[in-house]
Parts: sequence; structure tokens; C-alpha cells
Amino acid sequence: MAKYLVIVESPAKVKTIKKFLGSNYEVMASNGHVRDMPKSQLGFDVEHDYEPKYITIRGKGDILAKLRKAAKKADKVYLATDPDREGEAISWHLSKALNLEIGRMYRITFNEITKSAVKESIKHARAINQDLVDAQQARRMLDRMVGYRISPILWAKVKRGLSAGRVQSVALRLIADREEEINRFVPEEYWSLEAGFSVKGEKKLLTAKFYGTPKEKKEIHSREEMDQVLEAVKNASFAVTEVKHGERTRKAPLPFTTSTLQQEASKVLNFSTSKTMRLAQQLYEGIDIEGQGTVGIITYLRTDSTRVSEEASMAAASYIKEVHGESYLQTRKETSRKDADKKIQDAHEAIRPTDIRRLPTAVKESLSRDQFRLYQLIWKRFTASCMADAKYHTISVKIDGGGYRFTVAASSVSFDGFMAVYVQDEEEEHGNTTLVKAIDQDSVLSLKELNDAQHFTQPPAHYTEATLVKTLEELGIGRPSTYAPTISTIIARRYVAKEGRNLYLTEIGEVVNQMMKQAFPTIVETDFTANVESLLDMIEDGKVNWKTVVSNFYPDLNEAVNRAEEELQKVKIEDEVSDEICEQCGRNMVIKYGPHGKFLACPGFPDCRNTKPYLEKIGVACPKCGKEIVLRRSSKGRKFYSCEGYPECDYISWKKPEAAKAEE
Repeated sequence: MAKYLVIVESPAKVKTIKKFLGSNYEVMASNGHVRDMPKSQLGFDVEHDYEPKYITIRGKGDILAKLRKAAKKADKVYLATDPDREGEAISWHLSKALNLEIGRMYRITFNEITKSAVKESIKHARAINQDLVDAQQARRMLDRMVGYRISPILWAKVKRGLSAGRVQSVALRLIADREEEINRFVPEEYWSLEAGFSVKGEKKLLTAKFYGTPKEKKEIHSREEMDQVLEAVKNASFAVTEVKHGERTRKAPLPFTTSTLQQEASKVLNFSTSKTMRLAQQLYEGIDIEGQGTVGIITYLRTDSTRVSEEASMAAASYIKEVHGESYLQTRKETSRKDADKKIQDAHEAIRPTDIRRLPTAVKESLSRDQFRLYQLIWKRFTASCMADAKYHTISVKIDGGGYRFTVAASSVSFDGFMAVYVQDEEEEHGNTTLVKAIDQDSVLSLKELNDAQHFTQPPAHYTEATLVKTLEELGIGRPSTYAPTISTIIARRYVAKEGRNLYLTEIGEVVNQMMKQAFPTIVETDFTANVESLLDMIEDGKVNWKTVVSNFYPDLNEAVNRAEEELQKVKIEDEVSDEICEQCGRNMVIKYGPHGKFLACPGFPDCRNTKPYLEKIGVACPKCGKEIVLRRSSKGRKFYSCEGYPECDYISWKKPEAAKAEE
């Protein structure tokens, strides 16, 4: 009979860990959380020191019964939930739900599901860290307060099924603010000029870019300014005034954190944040590899640390030295600013392969296509992070004539370093290095061509999942575990539509954001939300009592909710009456909001249930047939413009057409 019981979160880990520990250990799964606050109520007592009320989650009764039975028979119970705040909280809830005594219950954590890591964790079993539990309790209660107090107001003022969230409302505001910035953007004209020079003794033309005058950089903003420059240089004689050689270093990248993995997987593999996390979870929990059995092939996926264990660093150094040579080994230890600020060696590591010698090509047959692509990305990034910096030889040339200056810059890799295994997406162009190397101050140049081009400044780009995650992290909003669910929620609620990679604000998202800004300005402030995250970190570090944070937050929120209920009722917008007549009863139809934006409905509901699409005219004639152009919405809620005569006329545009352009 098994002497020891190990409880993990996911059933996927059970088989793997059981194999590592042997017959004396029984391994069972809790299937995530087993207790939570009731769904039907706020879940804590404001009058009695904000004490939370926990109940067994529906459907978990049978699982708990089996776990209780196994726990009674075991000499020791090891709680092996995930190594983060939420995992610590799940262990604490399990200890309460199973009535585990202190002397028989131990908490173990491992950053990777490998035999050595799991066995080592048993040797370092500890008590449950109450500070971590309290930080998670505080987060859960703060999120509940925002969701449970504000969401009903959105139901009453907009429509049922909407929700507000402490992090999601800020993410929505960021997207809305960017949309506003794009809409307000006024393009500015600018010009570029390239000169093609023939160099004596060389066949190819040397292309140089306009810089300005020998004294200062100058920008060209109009056709008139460009004509002045062209007039001055077209017959001028040119000479090389400076050739400068140098060396530039490109630092090896840091290994992945949750945020940087989501960003890179989005850019390189076109994965959504939720897909990246789902695949990473599979790689962490265990893959059945031929000849090795089931084994976790990456470390824990929710982390904001770039720290790497000494053992993993040594294994990487050995591999790199053997495959690439000693010159490719990294000589300095690079850490992220966040890790440097912490000045502690916490339990978390960066996301890395559990064994650097488990090459992507060796496990390709055991992985799905997407699992392989993600594992390969993680493997290459980690290996690169342990390698030497890349070095470039740089050349810059200054060419003067007619009172103006043109410049040429080129670079070539003198030592590839980490780039032998990992080349990032944004590697710059290096120019015609061979030709530039042949130039010196005695080179004879002759101007052969001038190519000018008009440009307009572009508005800021729409957020993508990757850039939104990056912004949330930079602002200190949310944590590694929250990025993917936050984005999934605002898309699922139809506040935001995803078209291609871009995130667009929908009409319903616009309404919710305006309401949040009006009634709950503090909640959607980025600084306030970041400050809450800092307070949660202080609870985790044992510096602040969790109930102090909760009790300071609730009264202000409660006051804002009460005020919003009154004030928003006073400014409640009645249904806008349209000119459309209901064909069934003759009333003027009204404009209502639905999941896909506005629609027309008969005000005689429920006696008359007639509805039809709302076509908002924008005062512009269709360039194809002359009828009115109307604003419509895609199935995902994104605005587009088309002819009211659709489908007879197929004119369509994602951008709002202007009268002058439409008439052309």
C-alpha cells in the first residue's frame, strides 16, 4: 500500500509523476480549484472584517471524497500544485477541504516535471506559505468586488451578459485610447531623397540617403523644399568627406518569460496568447516521447523571471562548447531589470527546455506541428541566451556636395555568436557592405540619379495581442497568469474584435469604456491598477496585511457604485427614434444595441417583435452607384462601410470614405 499521497492540479501530470516516484507514492489530481466563494453572492462579510466565505465548487464533491479517502490512509500528504500564488492557494484550500493536520501535510514545488526536479522537491518539502495564499485571496476578492459590484450596472445600463473586471477594464481602455489616437491623427507630409553615385572602378551604383547639411540634419516637408535641394545638388560635384569604421555588439536575448513568449509566438508563429499558453501547458505537463515515456519538456510557463538555475546554465555551457566551440559561450551574466530590482533568487525560473540536449528535431515526431514550433522557439531562445553576443563591423560614409550631405551606412557580421541558433524577427538590413568597404576619402564619385519620394506620417498602429501584452507588462498591470484570460475575455464579450492580428474597439466596447471612465475613473486608471499589483506583491512579501488592502479598497468602490446607480440613471439615454416605419404596425422604429452593435426594433415589443438591421448613413454618396454609403458591422463587431444598395452594389471599405474621395 502507498505510504505517501501526492496531489497535483492536472490529471495530465499524474502518470508522469507517479513514474518518477515509484510504488510508495499514490499520485492524484484535484483538477484545479476545489473551493471558491459562492457564485450567487459577493462572497465575503463586509461587516465582519471582510472574512471570505468558501464553498466546495459544484462537481468537485466526488473528487474531494476520493482525495479524503486516500489522505486518511497516507502517512504523509504532499501538495504539489503549481509553483505560484494560485497554486499555493489551491494547496491551502485542499488542506482545509481535506482536514489535513500540520504534521502530515507538506507543500512541494517543482519548476519542471522531470525525475530529478520532482525527487528533489520531496527533500525540500515545506509548510504552506500563508503570505502567498493571502496575496491570492486579496487578488480574488478585489476582482470579485469590481466584477460583482460594477457588472450589474452595465447590465442595467447597456445589456445583460456584460462584465467589468479590474484588469480587463484597463485593457479595454488602452485599446479605446489607441483607437481615439488613431482617429484624431492628422498625417504630416515628408519627403525622402536617395542619390545614386557611380564609384570609379566599381560597377554597381552606391545608394546614399539625404541627411541635410554638413552642419545639421534636415527634414524635407514639401515639394517646394525638395525642388530647392534637387536644384542645388543635380549639377554639383560630390566628394567623400568621412569614412568611419567601427564595431557594434548585439546582445544575446534573455530567455523567455510568459510575456515575452506570448509576444514572440504571436510575431513569429502568429499564435494567439491563449493558444501559446495552452500549448506551453502541454509541453510543461508532459509529452509521451518514444524511448523516454512521458516527460515535461519545458519548465513552468507562468513566470516573470529570467533567472536560470545553475544546473541548467552548466548543462547549456557544456552543450554550446561541444557543438559550437568555447568562443560561443557567454562570459557575462545578463538579468532583466525586474530580476535585478528583486535582488532575490526566487523559486521561479525563465521558461526553458528541461534538457538542452533534447533537440527539437529529436522530439519532432512526438509533437504536434504547433507543439513542435513552440518548443523549437523556446529551445532556440534559451540556447541563444547562454551564448556570446554577436559582433558587427560597421562602416559609415559621409558624402558632401552642393551644400548638402548624403550618408551611407552598412554593417557585416564579424562574429555571429548567439545568431548561430536564433535570429530575431527584426534583424536590420545591412546594406551593400562589399561596395561600401571599397570606398575611401580618395574615391571619385559622380552623381548618376536622384530619386525623391513623397510620404505621409502614419497613425499609431492598432494593438495586437502581442503589443497589448507588452504594454500591460510595461505598465505593471496584471501578472503572467492574467494576460491571456484578460484578452480572451474582452474578445469573448465582444468589446474588442480581432481582425487579422489587430484588435479593434467595437461599438459595445466603446459604450462600456465610456461608462467605466465616467462612473469609475479610478478603476480604469493604469497607475491605480499598477499600484494594486504592487500592494499584492507586498502582501506576498509579508509587508502588508491582506485585509488592510481589501478594507481600504471596498468603501471607495462601494461609494462609486452607489453614485453611479443614481447618476447614470439620470443620464440614461432613451432609445433613439428613427425615420424607419415598422411594416407590421406602423410605429417609428427605435435604435437598440445588440452584440453586433445597433439594430432597429419596434417600440411595440412584445406585441410587435419586428426587427431589422440599422443602416447608419454617413452623408457620402457611393462612388459606384450614387446611393448612400452606410456604416455596417462585421460578425465580429468591427465597423466597415458599404453601399446601402448591397448586394446589388458591392462597394465596401474598412476606412470611412470622405465625400470628395467617394465622388472621384
